[in-house]
Amino acid sequence: MTLLVVSLFSVGAIAQNLKVTGKVTDSKTGEGLPGVSVIVKGTTNGVATDIYGAYSINAPKGATLVFSFVGYTPFDAKVGGATLNVQLTEAAKAIDEVVVIGYGTVKKSDATGAVQAVGSKDFNKGAISTPQQLLSGKSAGVVITSEGGRAGSATKIRIRGESSLNASSNPLVVIDGIPMSSDDLNAVNPNDIESFTILKDAASTAIYGSRATTGVIMITTKKGRADSKLSVAYNGSSSISYLPKTIDVLNGDEYRALIKDLAAKKVAGVNDQAVKRLGSANTDWQDEVYRTAFSTDQNIAIQGSYKGYPYRVSYGYRDENGVLKGDNYKRNSLAVSFNPSFLNDYLKLTVNARGSKQAINYSEQDAVGAAIAYDPTQVIRDNSKYGGYFTWTNLSDANANGSNNSNGQPNPIGVSNPVSLINQTDNTGDIYKFIGNAQVDYKFHFLPELKATVNAALDYTESHYVDNAPNDAAWTYRGGIGRINNSNKTNRNELFEIYLNYNKTIGNHAFDATAGYSDQWFWYRGRDFDASSVKVNRDNIISKNESYLLSFFGRLNYTFLERYYLSATVRADGSSKFYSGGRWGQFPSVAVGWKINKEEFLANTIVNELKLRASWGITGQQAGIGEYGYIPYWTISEPSAAYQFGDKFVNTYRPAAYDEKLKWETTTTYNIGTDFGIFNNRVSGSVDVYLRKTEDLLSEIPIAAGTNFSNYLITNVGDMENKGIDFSLNLRPIQQKDLNWSVSYNINYNKNEITKLTKFDDPNFQGIEKGGISGGNGNQVQVLRVGSPIYSYQVFQQVYNPKTGMPIEGLYVDRTGKGGSVSADNSNKYLYKQPNPTVSMGISSALQYKNWDLSFAGRVYLDNYVYNNVASDRATYASVYNQSGYLNNVPTAVNKTKFSAPQYWSDFYVENGSFFRMDNISLGYSFNKLFTEKLSGKITASVNNAFVITNYSGLDPEVSGGIDNSIYPRPRIFTLGLNINFK
Repeated sequence: MTLLVVSLFSVGAIAQNLKVTGKVTDSKTGEGLPGVSVIVKGTTNGVATDIYGAYSINAPKGATLVFSFVGYTPFDAKVGGATLNVQLTEAAKAIDEVVVIGYGTVKKSDATGAVQAVGSKDFNKGAISTPQQLLSGKSAGVVITSEGGRAGSATKIRIRGESSLNASSNPLVVIDGIPMSSDDLNAVNPNDIESFTILKDAASTAIYGSRATTGVIMITTKKGRADSKLSVAYNGSSSISYLPKTIDVLNGDEYRALIKDLAAKKVAGVNDQAVKRLGSANTDWQDEVYRTAFSTDQNIAIQGSYKGYPYRVSYGYRDENGVLKGDNYKRNSLAVSFNPSFLNDYLKLTVNARGSKQAINYSEQDAVGAAIAYDPTQVIRDNSKYGGYFTWTNLSDANANGSNNSNGQPNPIGVSNPVSLINQTDNTGDIYKFIGNAQVDYKFHFLPELKATVNAALDYTESHYVDNAPNDAAWTYRGGIGRINNSNKTNRNELFEIYLNYNKTIGNHAFDATAGYSDQWFWYRGRDFDASSVKVNRDNIISKNESYLLSFFGRLNYTFLERYYLSATVRADGSSKFYSGGRWGQFPSVAVGWKINKEEFLANTIVNELKLRASWGITGQQAGIGEYGYIPYWTISEPSAAYQFGDKFVNTYRPAAYDEKLKWETTTTYNIGTDFGIFNNRVSGSVDVYLRKTEDLLSEIPIAAGTNFSNYLITNVGDMENKGIDFSLNLRPIQQKDLNWSVSYNINYNKNEITKLTKFDDPNFQGIEKGGISGGNGNQVQVLRVGSPIYSYQVFQQVYNPKTGMPIEGLYVDRTGKGGSVSADNSNKYLYKQPNPTVSMGISSALQYKNWDLSFAGRVYLDNYVYNNVASDRATYASVYNQSGYLNNVPTAVNKTKFSAPQYWSDFYVENGSFFRMDNISLGYSFNKLFTEKLSGKITASVNNAFVITNYSGLDPEVSGGIDNSIYPRPRIFTLGLNINFK
């Protein structure tokens, strides 16, 4: 009996220990796939294929092996013997397979233009409040800069550099086929976004013609699927924000010592009276206006299919508090999508509707600069009649001993109490936004290759703003009527499009043709009420604008032998912003592609993808200019120009400057690129070299007095070019059963140059001054000049003490050879550096081990320079005292120069702002079958703005426009998130 039992166990052991070997290959290429997970179904027994796709596993005969691999459809196979070879098929719906382009989709591998897709799995993590933050650092040549740390702050996007002077450099944003009227996406809940597609070159953007010069960002939102069951997803997070750094200024004791020392030395006009006006407090004004802030973000989405009709409904609520006291941003958003099919999928209907309400408390951001400058020896509150806040008053109202009389008349040019600025200001706004469209696609029964599409859309925004302060606020007291600034604005963007698409394959020839018509109407109404300057109700003053854009477009994609590609597009746009003779613009493009990996000489090699691309195209520009710049018209004047008749004020009208020959700004783009993938696409990427030339720049230029009704005019003058290279690299170093690691890196080099700025060659023209700064009267430190990058700094070259290395006040290099006082000679200034980065990089990593994942994403900007206006305006001894009697604090940076008076044009203040910013670090744990098989989810902990590495001496090197004059600082944010899915 014992022998029989032993024999039975031996037979069972032999059955369980059947050694199965085989190879897993790609169904298209036949190449082995490394890192494929092979698991005996129902067990934890598993292995991964080697570099050649081979595997070996012990499994009982009749068992089922499960083969799974990233980007491929999982496959089950029964064990019938000792050998089992399997072919895996790539997943048809992978985000890197099909990308959304204008008026259609295309396989990424078939695209002939510079196109990049970023799917939800690649989005940035953590405290994400705007769609732009999902994309930051993810695409070569796409530079995204927030305007500061304010809750819900706006974001600037640039694709391959600046491309215009006065027209917009913002890319066109298209959401579910709706070309938006602006790139402000705050109304869109990031949790509703499925993917971004960035169109960079003219071959991919010219289908949008007049609005595509600066690139196009296509956004596809999440939708239900016909085969999906009811599912509920919850995504919530809570965040804590704080400032890791503030401007280093003198404290109360240090400041008292400085004032007394300056008075003793009789420096910068500081006298005994100034000493007497010092207080006895030690107030950290930055600490008084900033806070640790708490925010929350809650989202729920329901999707499914009702009788085969897919739907998705989502609601989101975000309550974001800024680190500046009073700063708050609330967004309630609701999105609905419904996309059923009828007549055996011959007729498809897509309905998207999303609405939001944004409630914003802007606080009073002047408090940011005031907190740096306000006297730290003064108390926050006293017994003043200005709301009880300490206030600088005129010298004539000072006490006999020279101290401040806080109940006298407020000093009209003194800095306001930072705390009172926040507490006595009502600066709020409500924004209501609706974006919706209904699209019908019909495949003709008698010709299924032909499809007609009709798309009707509405983009509607209504906003209400107030910026008020009471009569007893010190900065409104002298007027006696407080500050009352209210406005109501309404924007409508209506779209109607109809187009046909014909898709046919005949033997080795494939054709995809599109032709259509588009009609878009932009409408604006604004009403303002301003009682701050004159006692008149201006509520009846209404601004009205509208414009039209009519378009005809077509595209042909031709493929031969699935390896040779030709694509051609043309769009004709007619805009009401231009005169009749220049109203219509034609915008063509041509692109070719060659899939070299399809050739026989690359068969059975490590090369999975190798495609060459080349394109040429012309795009246009009309955004950012007025609706009536080509016709003479009259506009209402400022309130200060009103005439008084009795007890009433009547506003006057004045003629506006115009150019009757205003026309399109056009850009010609050349692009050569390649896409590659090797080792079963474990190493993949792309390289693009481009040249973009813009002609007939829409620019505001100075004009001779008497030639028009202004000193400046927007007209077509000048040319500019951008040239550079994009490089993207994706690596999958580890692909195993329980361990996966992927790394992405991208880099862009871009050189910008203005090549023309006048209608006729003028060697003496020195350019157009730009870049207004704080301090002085209308001082500007940037310039638009031929042969230089846009907004280059125009400054004096500082001379330094060879012994101490300190800058010598008022002494600059004589670059003219004239001698004398070179600091007074404007021609002695030179062009020194630029604000935009020459090199931008993004790097991200995702490491997954079983249920754990760790990811990070960061950015590098190089050769971007920042003008430190905080230091140039504040860090001088003269800044501490004004002859009207008030005192200012100074940054400790004054010790770097010890300047007595401001030296606004010294290149000492133009600093290298290159930086590496770790945008986010995220750690997550995923769980399945929690309490029930239908419940799964993920817990995530993350930090945004984790750290910044830079040599810039100011608060933050990432400055939009390049001039740092007390920007709202960016906080560091810690977030804890929970995602739950119920199916």
